[in-house]
Amino acid sequence: MPEGSPLRVHTERQATLLKGLLGQRGHRVTVTWAMRYGSPSIPETLTRLKAEGASRILVVPMYPQYAASTTATVVDACSAWLLQTRNQPEMRFVRNFHDQEGYLAALEQSVRRHWQANGPLGDNDRLLISFHGLPKRSLDLGDPYYCECQKTGRLLAERLNLKPEQYRICFQSRFGKAEWLQPYTAPTLHDWGAQGVHRVDVICPGFVADCLETLEEIAQEGRDDFLKAGGKAYHYIPALNEDDAWIGALADLAEQHLAGWPSTTAIDPRQLENSASRAISCGARS
Repeated sequence: MPEGSPLRVHTERQATLLKGLLGQRGHRVTVTWAMRYGSPSIPETLTRLKAEGASRILVVPMYPQYAASTTATVVDACSAWLLQTRNQPEMRFVRNFHDQEGYLAALEQSVRRHWQANGPLGDNDRLLISFHGLPKRSLDLGDPYYCECQKTGRLLAERLNLKPEQYRICFQSRFGKAEWLQPYTAPTLHDWGAQGVHRVDVICPGFVADCLETLEEIAQEGRDDFLKAGGKAYHYIPALNEDDAWIGALADLAEQHLAGWPSTTAIDPRQLENSASRAISCGARS
């Protein structure tokens, strides 16, 4: 994208839209964003928020399905920052939202808009619901990611009134020799093409913003694999990105997790300055 990497651009836009919608709903909150691996980093963003006076921070990892290798590392990064912070703000985390009504509704609307523009699935067409893959060992160790992906895929298929033979839940981006979560996306696309499946629509519910993985591996390489194997039509359904329904669902999620904090009264800046002066006169450090 001209403005920068797709993930960065979409994430920044989502934060801006979310702030606007929460403001329309009457919430006076700061909404910002950070990258787990990249800039702005989580520590620098938390440091900036604290310097701006934030005393309560809700952290929303943008991973609908919880995994130790994704969501938990966000918690780890925030916890590491807290360890280095003497006067800590209150902090909450959203663990997952794989079965949230608004999230699922936004996915459903996205698919239905695509079908409205490109026609519904025929008898010889399929919907591939593809998630980022993880080593199978993660499931054996008790990671709920696989189960949450299956639940998201099943609930989406039910909302779309799909028969079991019309869709498949798969896992992409496998590398190395170890066994990963199955079935794998790339071999599935090849097999379907070779078996005479005419059209495949692909959606990646685990990504709420498009990135190089969805735009290159799925939208481009997946298309090449399917068509070379004999398929006739291939469509990648974009991630939710700045979709209105998704921003609404994100606002609902934020409101739900912000609830319960004791209300605070806004302090007049002059009153705050007088209080600070009195504290300093009593020996407090500025």
